[in-house]
Amino acid sequence: MELQSIWFFLWGLLWAIFFLTDGFDFGIGILYPFAGKTDRDKRVMLNAKGPLWDGNEVWLITAGGVTFAAFPKVYATMFSSLYTPLLLILFALIFRGVALHFRGKIESPGWKKTWDTLIFLGSFFPALLFGVAFANIFAGIPFDNQGLYHGNTLKLLNPYGLLGGILFVLLFMLHGANWMTIKATGELQERFAQIAAKTWMVLVPVAVAFLIASFFATSLYDNYIKSPALFLVIVLAVAAMFLARYFNAKKAWFKAWFASALTIMGCTFFGIFGLFPALFPSSMNPAWNLTAFNASSSPLTLKIMLVVVSIFIPIVIAYQSWSYHLFKDPVTDEDLDMDEAY
Repeated sequence: MELQSIWFFLWGLLWAIFFLTDGFDFGIGILYPFAGKTDRDKRVMLNAKGPLWDGNEVWLITAGGVTFAAFPKVYATMFSSLYTPLLLILFALIFRGVALHFRGKIESPGWKKTWDTLIFLGSFFPALLFGVAFANIFAGIPFDNQGLYHGNTLKLLNPYGLLGGILFVLLFMLHGANWMTIKATGELQERFAQIAAKTWMVLVPVAVAFLIASFFATSLYDNYIKSPALFLVIVLAVAAMFLARYFNAKKAWFKAWFASALTIMGCTFFGIFGLFPALFPSSMNPAWNLTAFNASSSPLTLKIMLVVVSIFIPIVIAYQSWSYHLFKDPVTDEDLDMDEAY
């Protein structure tokens, strides 16, 4: 029981780390065609995430790998039920990665516009679809006791699912704008500071609407009512959201980015704590829920994996922390001149 519980929260933690790291990449990509008024602006935006984006996606592979190894039944049911949105996310991520490398290979307006479009689409659709997918998981997926999905992709685009998608897009836009205030200078930095402030104004009512809708559309609050101390997660997420605005106004750029990272972490764990012990709940019958206890691998497998992640996850975190520290300075014209693609 303890091993399954530990792995449940490790599973949630890995998804949270992916959202807070790759989230600002998605946010920059979503803002890319609107905030990048000149080619130089766009190159600064690309260079701001260039050394980090592929490392951030390691957490997606890790989260998927943990789902497969620790909870194989969940992996099988999840990837068959959500096959279409997950496949669309995969293609979007592929096109985004290709676009980031190919954009500067030819000095042609048409060439650049094509890849610029794919950078935007490859950032917007994963952000939206991850939000839609997780909101639907919170509400429950229509699958039976054999793990067979009784629905179609359009059923996932329900009001609550779309609200979750919009929430993710706005969270990532705020996170991306805050990262750009760290990496940009001058007028571009001020532009992103204003974008962060405006995005925050839209994010707050959407987040409140999502919290209210979750009460009616899901059973997430059951755990919170049973253990009121869990409401601290919501309080901390809301506090972090307001701190992101406060630090932005004070021009404490890194603190603002860190606060938006904590906001994403809090929003993710709002769902994780509410779901426990269910990883993949069934909307057809609660008895068919896939939980940490009925869908896990053997205790021996979980023990071996726990030893492995205890060794390697801290190493990955240390390496990424070093990378972030190494590339913490703003992007300069000298950096752009050194870009071999140009």
